[in-house]
Formats: sequence, structure tokens, C-alpha cells
Amino acid sequence: MPFGNIGIGGLVLILIIALIIFGPAKLPELGRAFGRTLNEFKGATRELVNGDAEDEKKSDSSKTSVEVNK
Repeated sequence: MPFGNIGIGGLVLILIIALIIFGPAKLPELGRAFGRTLNEFKGATRELVNGDAEDEKKSDSSKTSVEVNK
């Protein structure tokens, strides 16, 4: 059973269980923490992907500079 196909019913069930476990006062704080964590993860992923692309561009431009100087 893959977790990618949870559906609306599964999400509602998870929300109800979280509400029972953590209570209504703690739930918004947990949501904010989860959102910040997800945002940091996405930023780090973008940085890794863009860093790889920038490294390739730098190495390509370095090669053409060396070739032009020869």
C-alpha cells in the first residue's frame, strides 16, 4: 500500500488522530513547525539542484576560457 494515495478520507483520519493525541491548542504549533521544516527541506533541495547546475556552468566556462587562451 503506497503512501502517495492516501486520499481525503485518510487525511481526515490522520487529522482526527493528531487532534486527539496533541489537542487543539498544540495542533497549530505543530502545523507551523511542519511547514517550516518542509520549507527548509525544499530550499535545501533547490540549493543542491541549482548548485549542481551552477558548478556545471562554471566548469564549462572555465574550459572555454582555457581553450580561448591557448
